[in-house]
Amino acid sequence: MDRLKEHFASKIPGAVAEVKQFIAEKGDEVVGQITVAQLYQGMRGMLALICETSKLDAEEGIRFRGYSIPELQEKLPKYPGGEEPLPEGLFYLMLMDEMPTDDDVRRMSNSWARRAIVPQHVFKAIDALPITAHPMTQFVVAIMALRTETEFGKAYKAGIPKSDYWSYTYDDSMNLIARLPRVAAYIYRRTYCGGEHIEPDPKLDWAGNFAHMLGFESEEFRELMRLYMTIHADHEGGNVSAHAVKLVGSALSDAYQSFAAGMNGLAGPLHGLANQEVMVWTLDMLEELGTQTPTKEQISDYCKRTLAEGKVVPGFGHAVLRKTDPRYTAQREFALKHLPNDPLFQVISNIYEVVPEILLATGKVKNPWPNVDAHSGQLLMYYGLKEYDFYTVMFGVSRSLGVLANLIWDRTLSFPIERPNSTTTALLKKKFV
Repeated sequence: MDRLKEHFASKIPGAVAEVKQFIAEKGDEVVGQITVAQLYQGMRGMLALICETSKLDAEEGIRFRGYSIPELQEKLPKYPGGEEPLPEGLFYLMLMDEMPTDDDVRRMSNSWARRAIVPQHVFKAIDALPITAHPMTQFVVAIMALRTETEFGKAYKAGIPKSDYWSYTYDDSMNLIARLPRVAAYIYRRTYCGGEHIEPDPKLDWAGNFAHMLGFESEEFRELMRLYMTIHADHEGGNVSAHAVKLVGSALSDAYQSFAAGMNGLAGPLHGLANQEVMVWTLDMLEELGTQTPTKEQISDYCKRTLAEGKVVPGFGHAVLRKTDPRYTAQREFALKHLPNDPLFQVISNIYEVVPEILLATGKVKNPWPNVDAHSGQLLMYYGLKEYDFYTVMFGVSRSLGVLANLIWDRTLSFPIERPNSTTTALLKKKFV
């Protein structure tokens, strides 16, 4: 057993005992109420899941094991000479519930580099799809093709005790995380670069190597990838992609099946595809206005027309947050440091100043502030990654860190299959007669 896995194993007895004792002592306590409106409105705000890796705070934004994004930017180890946090460190924090050292991060990076070899049949499965297939379609097909490598599936078929489920889920998750950048970069180069693929560089870190395989060699872009992969990694357990992974995993589906389910959820326009929607809306606005430098008044008028047509301004609002998303702020700070004069950044900045007031004036929006999707596309386009159909794949690579760390913990704590109850409108009406 490698040192990382051995260290995680050392945490299991205490964590399992803590949960068992807590359930024994407080299992009958009531933790919330469910309203009829919540039953009909997407279970919004219902406390119904355990997600050990992160929690969304309405004021502070996402907290990973209690740490805010600004705290992570300060405390997580950096690449030598770099200033942005390494995603390996965030995964270590989410998995181990302790802030990693530089040595811990180096060990994680080395472990992923050793595990990163993708079988040839996975590339063949991708190549069997039309070149016009959406990158997320190609991504999900590749994940399922990787399932031939499942350690959990093989072990379960052979017969293993429930107490060992975590071990094989750990290996599947580590292998999958290690291979996703290679798969995603292959899809990018196949779809947009004439199939001229770039071999991985095992000397680079996980995010830096992803940038390299995509074909972007500037150190600034590698730094952006480190930041991007860190801030998109998790968003507690109730969002569609995270919950889909958790739900499918509760049936003892392996990490590949579970993650593929989550990625199909991420591909939806109301979830991970939102970053693509932001760029489509922004570029359509510039084209319609006939300028790359619209005034705030022009932006305001366009926003109002969008709303009048019964559409939304993508990238603004959030189900939980009640202030500007700290992930947006982190990206804005990156832009102010590295590309303050970029025309598209100026447009994004002006949208940021104009839209909240317009949304507030409607009286229908509780949170009119920008979320993470409102900014990420502009940064990627600045460095030359302009194919916004691919952005959700990048989101998916990052999201693997949080959902798979949580899946390992679900198997560690032996969580049962999810099976909530349901009712009908007729029965509810009888209840309130």
